[in-house]
Amino acid sequence: MLRAYLFLTITALSWGGNAVAGKLAVGHISPMLLTSLRWGLALIILLAFTLPRVRRDMAVIRANLPLLIGYGAIGFACFNNLLYSALNHTTAINVAIEQAGMPMVIFLANFILFRIKVTSAQIVGFMLTLTGVALTASGGSFIRLIGLELNRGDALMLLAVLCYGGYTVALRYKPEIHWQSMITVMAAAAFVTSLPFAAFEVARETAIWPDTRGWIVAAFTAIFPSLVAQVMFIKGNEIIGSNRAGIFINLVPIFGTLLSVMILGEMLHLYHVVALALVLGGIWLSERGKR
Repeated sequence: MLRAYLFLTITALSWGGNAVAGKLAVGHISPMLLTSLRWGLALIILLAFTLPRVRRDMAVIRANLPLLIGYGAIGFACFNNLLYSALNHTTAINVAIEQAGMPMVIFLANFILFRIKVTSAQIVGFMLTLTGVALTASGGSFIRLIGLELNRGDALMLLAVLCYGGYTVALRYKPEIHWQSMITVMAAAAFVTSLPFAAFEVARETAIWPDTRGWIVAAFTAIFPSLVAQVMFIKGNEIIGSNRAGIFINLVPIFGTLLSVMILGEMLHLYHVVALALVLGGIWLSERGKR
């Protein structure tokens, strides 16, 4: 159990850093190119170590190829395209906190599709989380919240949350396959899926080719959010299930906010602090309810 907690905490730290990296990339590499470069570099790194395992598991890979491609396309490529695009229009703190909406998507999908019950403490926990997300997306303005006015970046991030929440629920169907083979095929699928988006960006003449900072950001995202975090999340999900693993995504805003303030110098407002308190309370209640 403690091992799962460690895996999922490392995941959250890496993803918190991803939001900061994406903000640092603005003006130095465009979102779609960053996604393609990120997964291309990750795939090269993986193949240097995992190719023998992939060859041994090729029969299982072929039998489950559509599912594995779907994982990579939706959970990796589409999620990151939306996240990096969102960071061109909103702050890294907002993006980090809005990722806390994923457990709500996971809880609802598990209940609707599989009738997986949740405890009353988990319900209260994700309601607190939802309140924190709404508070952040509305900029602390109740009038804006009631009017459902989101800026473009916040709206894109909420779409990203739907993508990754759906991917997490779908992991229950993952085949019996070594994690090295699984992550390699998914990275390949993410890279191939991202290419049309990058091509569209180039065709529209909105592409920003990477400079030195762009390459550094791409390398960071390829190693930590792409490889370390994804493997840790899959392993943690295996140990404690998607409902409980999903709630640890709520640590992303904690790490993301701290890193944004320290590295980017973004302003920390009172509503951010309140939202973070709600997120932490939601995690604590959900885990206590499970025990």
